Amino acid sequence: MPEFGFHALALLAAIGLAGPALAALPRLGIPVIVGELAAGIVVGRSGFGIVDANDPTFALFADIGFALVMFLVGSHVPVRDKSLRGDLPRALLRAIAVGAVAVVLGILVARLFGVDHAPLYAVLMFSSSAALALPVIDSLGLTGPPVLSVTAQIAIADASSIVLLPLAINPSGAPRAALGALAVAACAAVGFLALWYVQKRGWLARMHEYSERRNLALELRTSLIALFGLAALAKSVHVSIMLAGFALGLVLSAVGEPRRLARQLFGITEGFFAPLFFVWLGASLQVRELGQDPRYIVLGVTLGVGAILAHCIGRLFGQPLSFGILASAQLGVPVAAATLGTQLHLLRPGEPSALILGALLTVAATTVAGTIAKRRQVA
Repeated sequence: MPEFGFHALALLAAIGLAGPALAALPRLGIPVIVGELAAGIVVGRSGFGIVDANDPTFALFADIGFALVMFLVGSHVPVRDKSLRGDLPRALLRAIAVGAVAVVLGILVARLFGVDHAPLYAVLMFSSSAALALPVIDSLGLTGPPVLSVTAQIAIADASSIVLLPLAINPSGAPRAALGALAVAACAAVGFLALWYVQKRGWLARMHEYSERRNLALELRTSLIALFGLAALAKSVHVSIMLAGFALGLVLSAVGEPRRLARQLFGITEGFFAPLFFVWLGASLQVRELGQDPRYIVLGVTLGVGAILAHCIGRLFGQPLSFGILASAQLGVPVAAATLGTQLHLLRPGEPSALILGALLTVAATTVAGTIAKRRQVA
């Protein structure tokens, strides 16, 4: 990769277009993220080595993208949706059942492959992705009580797994990580109270009107200040910026995200920083090691199938099987695990690629399950 400057930025932005290009292929339903990861793999250390994932500036831009991606994921959790509250008890019961199955499967998989990552595997198979599953539900027009119930279940699993991941990926540092997570959560809670107060006093609405009238983007500026400040705190207390972004996203969802701010965040994230992050992640993966040691291919397939099986336990509670598979959609947590494992050298070579492979299997299963659920609803 050329010296990091405008040449490198132009190159990375062009590489990121592989995501929309693959997503445009008819009838395949390939998520944009998959194309961006694949492009990163081709140009990174597993491919032609065109880009260097270890470049400090590239890594910093990728961290910004990671924080913004998790910020958007948190803001997509339907915290304010009153229709979900009646389904919370049943959704929580199913989530607990899925978690219990995931723990058993995590222990079995870790013993089968001779590694000590049972907590990590359990969290991965328990996790759901609101950012992935909810757009699928919306795009297919799925409605009704089962949809509300599975939405609540996905939100619970998504939030819980993101909190648990830093503790599970490095159990030896769990006490310190727990204290750091509490510090980040406390700051996010203070931020929520502050936003709620200024909103109640009407100051937030006045700032919104003034910003829109003068084209100042004040809400975007303050959101980025809060995000970068919380990410800096997370770094200083040895907690992943993933938690900082997700916690701030939940705060924004709880207070109510203005549409103008949502469009601005979507534009800055999906237009540049998110593609750059996923290209960096693909470039940092060592996919060749999957071929050198086929065990990691089997591990990825096992994790993906295990996640689907764990979520199918909802069938025992009356949940349609297609919705159980839909709830198994995961991408954010495996991506975060691969990122953390790569940055902190906590995973074996080839293991991050196996985590991504397992996640992609759940993406494919979710796409098929959503289509089946739609057909049954129409019928």
